[in-house]
Amino acid sequence: MEINGKTKTCGLIGNPVEHTLSPMIHNTLAGMFGHNLVYVPFPVETGRVAEAVAGAAALGILGLNVTVPYKSEVIPCLREVDSLAASIGAVNTLVSVTGGYKGYNTDMEGLYRAMTAEGIRLSGEEMILLGAGGASRAVAYLCAVKGAKRVYLLNRTLDKAQKVAEEVNRSVGREVILPMALSEFDSLPEQKFLAIQGTSVGLFPNVDRAVIEDEAFYRRIHTGFDLIYTPWETTFMKLVRKNGGQAYNGLKMLLYQGIIAYELWNGVEVSEKEAQIVYGKLKEAVS
Repeated sequence: MEINGKTKTCGLIGNPVEHTLSPMIHNTLAGMFGHNLVYVPFPVETGRVAEAVAGAAALGILGLNVTVPYKSEVIPCLREVDSLAASIGAVNTLVSVTGGYKGYNTDMEGLYRAMTAEGIRLSGEEMILLGAGGASRAVAYLCAVKGAKRVYLLNRTLDKAQKVAEEVNRSVGREVILPMALSEFDSLPEQKFLAIQGTSVGLFPNVDRAVIEDEAFYRRIHTGFDLIYTPWETTFMKLVRKNGGQAYNGLKMLLYQGIIAYELWNGVEVSEKEAQIVYGKLKEAVS
């Protein structure tokens, strides 16, 4: 693609962003659709999110993705927030509107499409969710609205887990999210769970870590889904498999949340055939 005076720009803001595969998704799609568009990562220092969003708007940047740790912090910087993103309390996609950006959350639908593709269901499930950050907040909301029976939300800081649980339970009108301190995992009921790992522990380059490393915990998991996609097999996934469970990484979630963002920015619909071409490139890059 030739970059010229008509080239549109999209990108990713977060800290860190050096590991991201999002440029591969969006630049591949731009090539497929013949769009004059480039996507680049923008590292944003702590405390400068508002400046970054205002600067992007001033520069005419078409859209932005938002990653850790700014998915909630970015909300006050926006002109509008989609109702779903407002309910979740986290935004990962900004779409240009008059005077700034409108915030959306494509993580939730991206994760649901990824889990469905792997044959994982949420309805009626007893679940464990590790972490209470922006991504986990979206996951908690997804589990609640898709009919999970009970979700134990484990976080190092109990009050943060309690806050997320209160917000989600109030939003969906039932007590489905149950907050717990991470250190209290051994008090979980003696049964098998679907577990989602939503923390940054295990993310490249700290690939030898898991937020819980006691194998007794993993003997309670029949299926584990790690939102991390680098490395291809996280320590969390290894421990799930070692103890008899099935495990998946977050690459398909990354794929589908990115596709939904691209559709919002460009007013197009990406087919499943096109999605699988992009996934093949992502998988090759990671594995």
